[in-house]
Amino acid sequence: MDVTRESGLILYRRMQLIRQTELALARAHQRGLVHGACHTYVGQEAIAAGVCHHLRREDVVFSTHRGHGHALAKGMEPGELIAELFGKETGCSGGRGGSMHLFKPEIGMMGTSGIVGPCILQACGGGYSFKLLDSDNVAVAFFGDGAVNNGAFHEGLNMAAIWKLPVMFVCENNQFATEVPFDYSSGNPHVAQRAEQYGICGIEVNGNNVHEIEQAAGRAVEQARQGGGPTLIECKTYRTRAHAEGMADFTYRTREAVDQWKERCPIEQLGQALIKADQAEPGDLKAIEDEVAEQVALGQAEAEQAAWPDSATATDHVFSGAGAAVPDPPEPGDRETTFVGATLEALAVEMKRNPTIFVMGEGIGQRGGNFGTTLGLYEEHGATRLCDTPICERGFVGLGCGAAMTGSRPVIDFMFVDFINDAFGEIVNQVAKMQYMSSGRLKIPILLRGCIGVGHSAATHHSGNYASIYSHIPGIRVLLPSTPYDAKGLFHHALRCDDPVLFLEHRELMATRGCVPETDYEIPFGQARVAREGTDATVVALSLMVHHTLTVAEKLAGEGHSIEVIDPRTVSPLDFDTILGSVARTGRLLVVDETFGPCGLASEIAARVADVGFDELDAPVRRLNGAHAPVPYSPTLEQAVVPGADTIEAAIRALLEE
Repeated sequence: MDVTRESGLILYRRMQLIRQTELALARAHQRGLVHGACHTYVGQEAIAAGVCHHLRREDVVFSTHRGHGHALAKGMEPGELIAELFGKETGCSGGRGGSMHLFKPEIGMMGTSGIVGPCILQACGGGYSFKLLDSDNVAVAFFGDGAVNNGAFHEGLNMAAIWKLPVMFVCENNQFATEVPFDYSSGNPHVAQRAEQYGICGIEVNGNNVHEIEQAAGRAVEQARQGGGPTLIECKTYRTRAHAEGMADFTYRTREAVDQWKERCPIEQLGQALIKADQAEPGDLKAIEDEVAEQVALGQAEAEQAAWPDSATATDHVFSGAGAAVPDPPEPGDRETTFVGATLEALAVEMKRNPTIFVMGEGIGQRGGNFGTTLGLYEEHGATRLCDTPICERGFVGLGCGAAMTGSRPVIDFMFVDFINDAFGEIVNQVAKMQYMSSGRLKIPILLRGCIGVGHSAATHHSGNYASIYSHIPGIRVLLPSTPYDAKGLFHHALRCDDPVLFLEHRELMATRGCVPETDYEIPFGQARVAREGTDATVVALSLMVHHTLTVAEKLAGEGHSIEVIDPRTVSPLDFDTILGSVARTGRLLVVDETFGPCGLASEIAARVADVGFDELDAPVRRLNGAHAPVPYSPTLEQAVVPGADTIEAAIRALLEE
């Protein structure tokens, strides 16, 4: 092993820091000080040390559940790591994460994940941010061999290749994904060879030889900084402790195999090489070991004495906070435009104002989007900011998450929102939770938009809504505008806030026209609109149902019935106060939602009114939903599964008679 004294001693110290911290945590786990899982990095220290040796503080690392070594190698203090596993407030994630969720963005440690694969996509997002911002920083993804059989691996490497992103993919092939051997789970046992299929550089190295790793990583980092694109490095290694502390270890591998790999200890190999090359004396190495031992012991002692997080903070950082006050929006005026035209105006203004905004989606570049949502912007801003994607929804949503974490503001255009469900895990497990898990230090300003709703015989895979599903998830704002005026104001606000936003636009509203001011303005989230005032009954209607309900209300007004129509505009957050205030005036409530009923938004609104506003009711709360069935194709069948003006009218008349 060819090493120099300076770099060799730095690497030796870093590897000792990882090993001793991990062994301290293993002992602490046995004492019950670690309250959940503890995935140690013992045996793999050379990889984190060798790769991070070339990284600057501004370079970013995205990691997996076995991420202690990456955090320490990137510069995290052992006390912060230990305190996190102890669940203390001084932990790197404030006690929110434990072993599998380590965050310290201040040093470029962007997080570890208990889900396999997202780090690959998020590193692509970091690389995309650096490309957009014209930076020479590098993003690194560390992952195990199990991840290479996951769709995120294919989608991530493909995107990094086609856009030449400054990313280093580091596969720590320790030969077992939990307890499943890699030679069983993979048709191609050579991970590095897969790089060729994507047209990128692939290197296989001895994962226990820190110098070999350091050399390969150095070349990869330099290539990335110079715009040469990504590299895949496969490090053949072995973890010498169980998958997680306390788990059985010899039902799927043998003691003999573990002992053989212990003899290949990367730390001992480096120490012997330094001595053999006359770059260090045994006393030098012992001094480093003792210094590290003292540092780890002090960190653990401080962690044991640290305070527990205040239980009152358990729900802090779900969202980013109120932000700056928003001026009251102007009156609609008399200038008309379409629903899509209104959002396009907002997007065009914000892209001029904020160079960190970029749009990704299928056909949103030169074509201008399936519904004209980006028409004309490609010619003004170019391919990096209007980026056509492969068909890989999970991939570019995961990329968007990583980009938002690293200084960009992505707009992800799904075309039809049905396609969003391919990225469900990335949205629910990653996008929605990053602010919370990082104790608010990471902001996720990402806007996800897509067409919803039944119409035009689009059948079941192009007619979804799913607003109720996503409004159930903490950490995501869910918008359902029904007018061009509201669409523009909400879109502006979404592109100025720091939360993930799901912007759902009904297909039957996209071409509708309405009065919209030419100037830019914001409509804050959580402010419902009283679309029509009334005294006899309240109807809360969502999206397209607002228009059907207003038509019915106008008809009933001719018969002397006064119907108040409430358009929530946003369902996460939901303006319950406006709804309750209306019910207090009318005494009756009907909730109309196109989607199927069980566990839906209509159920939530009805339950809350019954709970808080029961004394205001003169009749039971009623709900009108679409049929509990997939959306069919034939026009007659399609009309049968969704509320229309006739069924809304019948429901209101029945409510008035109670």
